[in-house]
Amino acid sequence: MTKFRIEKDTMGEVQVPVNVLWGAQTERSRNNFKIGVPASMPLEIVYGFAYLKKAAAYTNCELGVLPEEKRDLIAQVCDEILEGKHDDQFPLVIWQTGSGTQSNMNVNEVIANRAHQLAGNTIGEGEKTLQPNDDVNKSQSSNDTFPTGMHIAAYKKLIETTIPGIEALHKTLESKSKEFASVVKIGRTHLMDATPLTLGQEFSGYASQLAHGLKALKNTLPHLAELALGGTAVGTGINTPKGYAENVAGYIAKFTDLPFITAENKFEALAAHDAIVESHGALKQLAVSLNKIANDVRMLASGPRSGIGEISIPANEPGSSIMPGKVNPTQCEALTMVCAQVIGNDVAISVGGMQGHYELNVFKPVMAANMLQSAQLIGDACISFDEHCAKGIEANTDVINKQLNNSLMLVTALNPKIGYYKAAEIANTAHKNGTTLKEEAVNLGYLTETEFDQWVKPENMVGN
Repeated sequence: MTKFRIEKDTMGEVQVPVNVLWGAQTERSRNNFKIGVPASMPLEIVYGFAYLKKAAAYTNCELGVLPEEKRDLIAQVCDEILEGKHDDQFPLVIWQTGSGTQSNMNVNEVIANRAHQLAGNTIGEGEKTLQPNDDVNKSQSSNDTFPTGMHIAAYKKLIETTIPGIEALHKTLESKSKEFASVVKIGRTHLMDATPLTLGQEFSGYASQLAHGLKALKNTLPHLAELALGGTAVGTGINTPKGYAENVAGYIAKFTDLPFITAENKFEALAAHDAIVESHGALKQLAVSLNKIANDVRMLASGPRSGIGEISIPANEPGSSIMPGKVNPTQCEALTMVCAQVIGNDVAISVGGMQGHYELNVFKPVMAANMLQSAQLIGDACISFDEHCAKGIEANTDVINKQLNNSLMLVTALNPKIGYYKAAEIANTAHKNGTTLKEEAVNLGYLTETEFDQWVKPENMVGN
């Protein structure tokens, strides 16, 4: 049977389980928003709060509004949170108030109650060692802490997970481009035969897509590094000591070892989350690129006997519960599903970005959660696709050469010699009769076998 203690907030008394660190406001939210239970608020946001609460404590102490002993207690609990020691003390869901107030208070209450324990006291007994609002939340508002936490979390996720994953796959695609540089194959446009190119050139396009997407993503980082903390309720910085915004950003940069700065305009930082929209837009661009790459790979590898089959990909696991020996392009399928999720997340983030009414955006939690999910998914999926598919791609040169030499579009090389219309007549006749280009070119009297062999060379049709 669960035992309870009594916690109080401005709305009165609340029963809270005795074995938890959270308090009254967390418990109210836990009971009022049973949507998507169990907890769905990403821990990365909680850790972002831990960084900023520690930084705020140091700044408040430095500016003379918080005693050192309270600073040290707050910092100690924040370090414990960052070590993952209290992960189970953050039970709230994404689907709460749009400012994330309850999550802010969840962190404040956990820090205050844990500090009470560290001071040698029992939670629920005696006067609190730290007050959640007056001490832990000093010089802060949920309206500037939550966007600060989401920026910290998103920035860290991008540089620790997303960007390394993309860079690893990009490196492999560049390597494959060089490896396949001399493999001449038939090109395809509109899913129909086209003029030749090399398999290396084809892969160079994939590598270039990721390079541009990676550059676009990195270009969003400076905006994401701007922090709202110091704006408090509406952006004016009410109830903060002079110099607070700059100092607290400096401490966050120090604690995270990342280039965070205070936002130039706090009104934008609270009322609009364009930095999240911008960064996720770059993730959407990458999702579009990755979807194209994965689809090309699985179509090029289709078969093994009744498809295109120009490349082979690793056989990682059985592909069917009924068809023995079947192997499927599972990494391609996983990656394209990730891309679909990211593009869906972008819609939610775009809609969320529109919900800045006057001085506050009220879709912060869902924007943060979708951003973090996309960043994690793309990073993980790139690593998985790289390790279990891209690195093992091989060229099936026999199939490539057969399809290349059988293509009617090699006739394009004759355009400068005999003109478009005669060349088209050769191709159409060969297709109708099921013969080769060379046979029909000679039969129609437009050139000799020697001329055909001299002029129609696939390796000379792939550019410089």
